[in-house]
Amino acid sequence: MASERRQHRSCLWKARVAKDVEPAGQEKEAAMKKFYMMVLCCFVLAFSTGVHGFEMRSQQVYADGFSIQLQLPESLQLEFVAALQAPRFITTGPDGELLIGSRGQRIYRFPYPYGGGETLVAGLGSYIHSTAYRQGRLYAADTAALYSAPYLGAATQLDAGDFQQVTPIPSATGGHSSRTIVRGPDNRLYLGLGLSGNCSEDEYLSNNNTFEKRRGGVFVLGADNSLEPFASGLRNPIGLAFHPQTDQLYATNAGPDNLGYYQPPEILARLSAGSFHGMPWFQYYNGAFRSGQCTGTPPPLPASRAVVPSAMFDPRSTPEGIVFLHDSILGDRHGGSALVAIHGSWATKPGQGRESRRPPKVVLVEFEGGSPKAVNDVVTGFQRADGSRFARPCGVAIGADGNIYFTSDGGEVEGLFRLVPTSSTRRSIPSVYGLLLDKP
Repeated sequence: MASERRQHRSCLWKARVAKDVEPAGQEKEAAMKKFYMMVLCCFVLAFSTGVHGFEMRSQQVYADGFSIQLQLPESLQLEFVAALQAPRFITTGPDGELLIGSRGQRIYRFPYPYGGGETLVAGLGSYIHSTAYRQGRLYAADTAALYSAPYLGAATQLDAGDFQQVTPIPSATGGHSSRTIVRGPDNRLYLGLGLSGNCSEDEYLSNNNTFEKRRGGVFVLGADNSLEPFASGLRNPIGLAFHPQTDQLYATNAGPDNLGYYQPPEILARLSAGSFHGMPWFQYYNGAFRSGQCTGTPPPLPASRAVVPSAMFDPRSTPEGIVFLHDSILGDRHGGSALVAIHGSWATKPGQGRESRRPPKVVLVEFEGGSPKAVNDVVTGFQRADGSRFARPCGVAIGADGNIYFTSDGGEVEGLFRLVPTSSTRRSIPSVYGLLLDKP
């Protein structure tokens, strides 16, 4: 931030110099116009640099009867929006409304501008982790099936009986039960699901496998609603998102437990049609793919065919929701970078207690030229010194107002949070999307 302040001061100094050296007389009006335009540009620069560098500050946060001191960028503040029951992933509906799955049988809805929420659907399936909107229908991903119902926007009312099964999803082998559904820029639906366990050596996402053993990767929904393999070799690809500039699909992946506390790192994987990511036969750590040390079956493809991770997170930290930034409160400088919700995990250091668990947090994967370059903390402090947790970030989204929303499905507080600018940096105009949604 210090370097940015120097840049802003330099910009204003140049504007003043430009004003001082302009000739008088008939050119005075042109000089003053140039001066004011340069000053305006300086303020645009000051706004767009936002939280670059992420100088952090502390904020005491109160939510649902609990309190904790969190660390976050100095130009942002955290608000608690609403208490919810085990909320999971967030998507945006056609009217800018936030649609939130849950660990139960509910879908929550927060109409724009998010003054309050409601239960849109109750009693659907067993675990509606995620939803997606496409062409007048709302899709809900349950553990064992994908459902859909007619949906025209924030005024639509639904109940569980309005949903019809689109396709079954492999689930009979148990284990990881979240199913993530997203709509791609090609208007197709992509569905991620994990292996049942660490090794699951007879599970592989391929049409050559029996249906219930097709796990550990991402499907794409075919024209006939069949699940077609898209990417394989992922232990638990919980978060899915497309890069807004390249249309490239990325997945957050939670790695195995069998190699201990320190290896392998959790990863952000770049997916493409037919891509193989190694698991459970190979794990990527110390700069190379190495044996996963948990399966005796031959791998479907050699390690040389596995795709190197695009970014890495702390081992055993469980990255979940991901959203790419555009028109957000972090400013244009971070457009194309990705926010990731780190859920934290149960693993502890050898010989230590829960105080050594990987803590929950929200991070930013910085992209440059379409590729990840760094991972920086955005919100930290959710875990106390004794290992207890105030909240566990799960889903993350950008609202139509440009603010950042994330859910917590565990810890002391289950509900929806919102990152907004501090009063000193608050935008004077809403997001472009918000302007389009606002009625005259």
